[in-house]
Amino acid sequence: MNLVRAELERLSSRRFVQLMVVLLALAFAVTAATTLAGSHKPSADEMNSARAQATDARQSMETAFQQCLARQNGTLPQADMDQYFPRECSEIDPVRQERLPIAADYLPGVFSFAQQALPLLYFLIAFLVLFGFLVGASYIGADLNSGGVVNLLLWRPRRLTVLGAKLGTLLGTVLVLALLASVAYLATFWVIGQTAGLPGRLDGDFWRSLGAVHARGLVLVLLASALGFAIATLGRHTSAALGAFAAYAVLWELGARLVLEIVDARRPDQLMLSSHIGAWLNGEATFWDPQRCSGTDYCDGSYSLTWGPALLVLLALTGVLTAAAFAVFRRRDLL
Repeated sequence: MNLVRAELERLSSRRFVQLMVVLLALAFAVTAATTLAGSHKPSADEMNSARAQATDARQSMETAFQQCLARQNGTLPQADMDQYFPRECSEIDPVRQERLPIAADYLPGVFSFAQQALPLLYFLIAFLVLFGFLVGASYIGADLNSGGVVNLLLWRPRRLTVLGAKLGTLLGTVLVLALLASVAYLATFWVIGQTAGLPGRLDGDFWRSLGAVHARGLVLVLLASALGFAIATLGRHTSAALGAFAAYAVLWELGARLVLEIVDARRPDQLMLSSHIGAWLNGEATFWDPQRCSGTDYCDGSYSLTWGPALLVLLALTGVLTAAAFAVFRRRDLL
């Protein structure tokens, strides 16, 4: 327990960690201030006009669907035959759409919490992932480079215990900070929606969907923190983690993707870590495989990555690198 308390004090006293927390708060403040400045409470006339436009849009969708069915049945008037309709009318069936037009869609300059909460949460998760990766890398990297780990081992000469305490303290601290930041962040925009915008439809489905994305995002933050910690441990320096991240992004996500597209490789997206991150965070990610439809006039060339396999890939990558970091740290000469 004394070791964990000591590591917690060391982590919280690092200037880089303090700077990242300040930057996190600053980013939240700027986002909230920008949203507040660009929003206003809609008047009764604005709401009536928006509701009318939304009703017209829904009616237009229903009309187009009925015309598509009439074309299939051969009862569409000749005057309407020049309109474009999809091969399958179910594609434009209003009942099958993920969402229908609502009044908030026709209220420019009005912040709607129900509509914007998910994009704002994605921004928060992205920032926290970057925060966890950088803090995790700098936390162990600075100690290894400065000799702080050696001094700590003189007090507690058990390498795996010390490294495990560092990793556990890092993950616990990042998790608590992420939870507090999430509550403060979403609560701030909920208040903005109530006072200077529209709250929107905040039913049970909305909160369940938002909570699911938030939970997946927290897992992603912890995995990123562990990855930064593991890579910096293997490279004995913070820059090792930064270099590995930059090399992967440039050589694989950009370079290899381009090469795979040139050689017409099948399903190159499933080889990219970013695709698995998107599939895990959203529950599913859909991609296009052009070779699946070669030689046919019409087919569905899409394929999906689901959250289960995506999570296994992320856990396997993090687990292998973390295990390698512990194995190397156990035998490495730290002097």
